Amino acid sequence: MKFNTRNFLILTLGLVMGVSISIGHSVFAERDKPVANVSLPLDDLRAFTEVMNKIKSDYVEPVDDKTLLQNAIRGMLSGLDPHSSYLDADSFKDLQVSTTGEFGGLGIEVGMEDGFVKVISPIDDTPAQQAGIHAGDLIIRIDETPVKGLTLGEAINRMRGKPGSDIVLTIVREGEEKPLKFTVKRAVIKVSSVKGRSLEPGLGYLRISQFQSNTGDNLTSFVSKLKQENGGKLKGLILDLRNNPGGVLNASVDVADAFLEKGLVVYTDGRLRDSHQKFNARPGDILKGAPLIVLINGGSASASEIVAGALQDHKRAIVMGSKSFGKGSVQTVVPMGDGAALKITTARYYTPSGRSIQAEGITPDIMLENVKVSAADKPALETLKEADLSRHLQNGNKSEKPGNQKQTGKDTKDAAKEPEKLANTDYQLYEALNLLKGLSIMREKDL
Repeated sequence: MKFNTRNFLILTLGLVMGVSISIGHSVFAERDKPVANVSLPLDDLRAFTEVMNKIKSDYVEPVDDKTLLQNAIRGMLSGLDPHSSYLDADSFKDLQVSTTGEFGGLGIEVGMEDGFVKVISPIDDTPAQQAGIHAGDLIIRIDETPVKGLTLGEAINRMRGKPGSDIVLTIVREGEEKPLKFTVKRAVIKVSSVKGRSLEPGLGYLRISQFQSNTGDNLTSFVSKLKQENGGKLKGLILDLRNNPGGVLNASVDVADAFLEKGLVVYTDGRLRDSHQKFNARPGDILKGAPLIVLINGGSASASEIVAGALQDHKRAIVMGSKSFGKGSVQTVVPMGDGAALKITTARYYTPSGRSIQAEGITPDIMLENVKVSAADKPALETLKEADLSRHLQNGNKSEKPGNQKQTGKDTKDAAKEPEKLANTDYQLYEALNLLKGLSIMREKDL
């Protein structure tokens, strides 16, 4: 890869179950400044102490100081934003393991919305996706336990369990009249972050399901493989980031950098000195300027939005699909005592042109909703052509030109079937392929 992973504060963009969270060695903004003039809110601290003492003396069951203080810390963080939280030792270990691409669970990325757990996206080839869980679903019950009243961490802990065991999720889905129930079998989730194939001769397709530490290298390898399959050259590529909830910041920079010759990829800004970061591309476009289309939707979040925003700002790619999720904040994970950690929002990220994506998202260049289409009925009579008329003049060519020879063979047949299949199964990808073919034809004419 062109982009070397830097030894600095590793920031993480992504959320919750199964998301790649990296450790950040950071400190609070106040530690960067003199603390002589810091005043403590004595009245508020006195009220806190009174509440704590009242709970200890009057609550129906005894509660130890450690539990009360940990709950207070959790409350402080959860009241800030949906992504800041206190991680106990077990939760911290789970998040560290998730950066490797292998972890236990259902394979869904989730957040909180109106007291319920909202599915940001199911991860490809996981139990959640196979069971039929969709991005945007609201989980209202986990087995027999209502989600209302649970914290996000508590809900996640209930969804975790021994691989092979079943869990029943009750879900509210837009467009459905009543809640749906799904039985999902827990498993050890092994996520391959990059997949790809050739859609037609010279036209490639890559899907990134989430951003892991090795995603940039995997993408480069897949592009090389696609080039070999197509005679050493790609005429165009579709990069699919739909339902990609994010992951490691460095990986998103690597991916965007792979298609850029130069310029800013993303920058972050916050109160900490370490939160002021700029990431620039290095020379070398792996497609050598060939057309690039990026697909996004409402499940594309954080690191996905970095890639889409950077390539859009540099006019390196056409972004198609629907508006992205809009998570433009950066979380730093700070190890604490007893194996616990603090995950706190420390910065916002900005695209090269200075756009903050937080709560806004990336707006595609071409809006395209995910619809289902079906083939129209064939007309009873075929359209009449010149060749059907009696006594029509012959073509006049003494011999067929090589370019007009009828192609045969398995590869050609498969390539001809691909657009028809995509039109029925993935309309957005079908439209992206049509546009890519047009762009590649225009580029070849210019060359």
